[in-house]
Amino acid sequence: MHQVFDQTIQTLKHKGIRVTPQRIAIIRFMIESTAHPTAEMIHAALVKDFPHLSVATVYNNLRLLADLGLIEEMSVADAAVHFDFALTPHYHAVCTNCGKIVDFHYDKAFDVENVAAGKTGFKVSGHHLEVYGLCPECQQLLKHPNNSELNNVN
Repeated sequence: MHQVFDQTIQTLKHKGIRVTPQRIAIIRFMIESTAHPTAEMIHAALVKDFPHLSVATVYNNLRLLADLGLIEEMSVADAAVHFDFALTPHYHAVCTNCGKIVDFHYDKAFDVENVAAGKTGFKVSGHHLEVYGLCPECQQLLKHPNNSELNNVN
C-alpha cells in the first residue's frame, strides 16, 4: 500500500497539483478503505483531524483523483456517489437492499472489450461492470418477512 501511496503522490506532483495535508489524508483513507465510501463518509472520518474540512473539499478532491484515473467513481442503487481506489482491476456486486458493495475479480470479463471493439468499430479504452442482487445478510432478512430492516435502500 505504501508504494501505491507514493505513486499517487508522484502523479499529483508530476501534474503540478499541490499535495496538501487534507489531500494526503483523503488519499490515505481511500487506499486503506474497502468500504467504497461516499464523500460524506470520508468527511465524517477525517473532520476530527481537520476541523475546517468541508464535504465540498472532500468531494472536489475525489473528483480530481477520479479525473486523473486514480480512483473510480460509482453511482449505485442508493443514489449516493461512492468512490473506490482501484488497486487492481475488479468489478462490483451491489446489494439492491442495503447498498453493500463487494469487490470481485473475473479475468474473462476483459474479453468484452475485444467483442465491443469488433462489433462497433470503437477503439475501446476500458469498461465498468456492476452486478446487482441481494447480499447474504439481506437474503437472510428475506427469510423473515416481518423484519423492518428489509428495503433500507429502495
